[in-house]
Amino acid sequence: MGTMIDAVVNGLLWLINLCYGFCHNYWVAIFLFTFLTKIILLPLSVWVQKNSIKTVRMSPEMNHIKATYFGNQDAISEEQYKLFKREKYSPFADLIPLFVQLALLMGVVEAVKRGTNLTDIPVKTGGVTLVIPLLAALSAFFMCYMQNKANVLQSEQGSANKYGTMAFSVALSLYLGFFVSIGVGFYWSCSNLLSVVQLILLNIWINPKHYIDYEALEASKEELKKARELMAVKQKEDRANPYRAKGKADYKRFLKTQDKKIVFYSEKNGFYKYYKNIIEEIIRRTNIVIHYITSDPEDEVFGMESEQFKPYYINENRMIVLMMKMETKIMVMTTPDLENFQLKRSYVQKDIEYIYVPHDVNSANLTFHKNALDHFDTIFTSGPKNKAEIAEREQKFGLPVKNLLEWGSSVIDNMTASYVQMMKEEDKGSEEQKTVLIAPSWQEDNILDSCIEQMLDELVQTRHHIIVRPHPQYVRHYEARIDALAAKYQAYDVIFQKDFSSNKTVYMADLLVTDWSSIAFEYAFSTLKPVLFINTPMKVINPDYKELETVPIDIELRDRVGISIEVPKIGNEIVPAVDKLLADEQFSQDSMLRLKEQYIYHVGESGKVGAKYIIERLVKRSGA
Repeated sequence: MGTMIDAVVNGLLWLINLCYGFCHNYWVAIFLFTFLTKIILLPLSVWVQKNSIKTVRMSPEMNHIKATYFGNQDAISEEQYKLFKREKYSPFADLIPLFVQLALLMGVVEAVKRGTNLTDIPVKTGGVTLVIPLLAALSAFFMCYMQNKANVLQSEQGSANKYGTMAFSVALSLYLGFFVSIGVGFYWSCSNLLSVVQLILLNIWINPKHYIDYEALEASKEELKKARELMAVKQKEDRANPYRAKGKADYKRFLKTQDKKIVFYSEKNGFYKYYKNIIEEIIRRTNIVIHYITSDPEDEVFGMESEQFKPYYINENRMIVLMMKMETKIMVMTTPDLENFQLKRSYVQKDIEYIYVPHDVNSANLTFHKNALDHFDTIFTSGPKNKAEIAEREQKFGLPVKNLLEWGSSVIDNMTASYVQMMKEEDKGSEEQKTVLIAPSWQEDNILDSCIEQMLDELVQTRHHIIVRPHPQYVRHYEARIDALAAKYQAYDVIFQKDFSSNKTVYMADLLVTDWSSIAFEYAFSTLKPVLFINTPMKVINPDYKELETVPIDIELRDRVGISIEVPKIGNEIVPAVDKLLADEQFSQDSMLRLKEQYIYHVGESGKVGAKYIIERLVKRSGA
């Protein structure tokens, strides 16, 4: 080590003497020496400039990661590692220039001491030598000021970091300037000033604006700012949450429970219906304990606790951490985008089988993000169309092959059973007046926002009974608009429903009118009645859905379970379309039943199929 230091010092001493031999003035020699070291280290400076640009270029994505997983440092670190690996970036590489500069400074101290007469130390000699510490401090201030303005990386730091670094650098330069020789202090000052010149030249040569999307960077900063604000609100709400203690207790209770074979996760109350048939069949056939997590403290499942059914309240923030610590054999979810956003596969147990259970029969390729289901092991598919598009996506993009269980739809099975029971209890007789139910979606430009009055003006001229059932979220946000419409059409006995405690109006309607709501196929396949579709702008979450040749069921079935009409043609076409749907044999119950059996797997048996698969998997893995 000592030999290496001596070699560095001897090299620097040789360079100082070379400069002195050229000008025969140690002050000028040190300036020339500093200039030459900048030239020698230029490749390092260029590397630093490029690395800084890479760092800032990654910042929009980095900010997006921080915003997405805000408050979850483990997830942020994981995603950051993936980003750095993809970009071939190492944050530790930023330390190399610092080590080089420190080594150079130590070498200069010794070289000045051995080879020049500029060895006076200001704190000892005083007088004019005190100018050197002041010059060192001023040059440090000027360098920091310019870096804050023009350095590609430093200019993106917060004010606290910028001016904190400046204050520290100036104070350190002033302090050390008193205790090193005036030759070293002068070198320090020259180095600072030449660094500014170098910075300006590098920004011209390798202009950051050519490589960095500053517009995206600003947008990502705003996204991160909103995430911080949202987290602050959530934390405040959490502190005021009367269920906070229950959440903490349930979290600890869940982690302490050993040998959890199967876990279900529900985001909120009302989601139990997606699992109901499967869970009840598992409990009926086995002694397996179902561990059911919900992020809704008022979920109905807390009234169902038994020896075989254990519900837990764990809020969304704590759920992020719990998912990474999950230990079970099978994890069942209706939440898509596993691994893509907050919810991750377990970091602790790598062999968990993650099963996705769909809410509806709609196309995942159309209504989810394109990679929303890529990280599940098993998908319960509702019908051949859903299975085909997932299989096609796997083949097209070379994705791991998943277990695609031909399952069905518990929601449609249960709605069918409820409808049959209701028809037994209700006696509609042979009344001639038909009921037309208008049930729009909650998406942008839905029926209520685009054409409801145009529709009603035509439909009220018929003999049909008209009911409008808005999406609950629409009522929540625009109740005054609903009330105004109800007042306008009161004379025509049009009913605007705001009580959603019963599905009776859905079941008893003779015809459903909707846009792109998932209720369309649930209604058609549970009541075997037709649907009139209004072609408002289509709900598309995945803009690349046409990458697959499989036509989404939302589009293919639209003109098979009903008729679709364009908004501008409502005035001329809606009444003839309603009459055709109510009378044409093409839309009879027998025709609708054939479509149901063609497009939905295992009609009426989804619970048994799903439970059988899960039980067999558990038996195979653990002999449960």
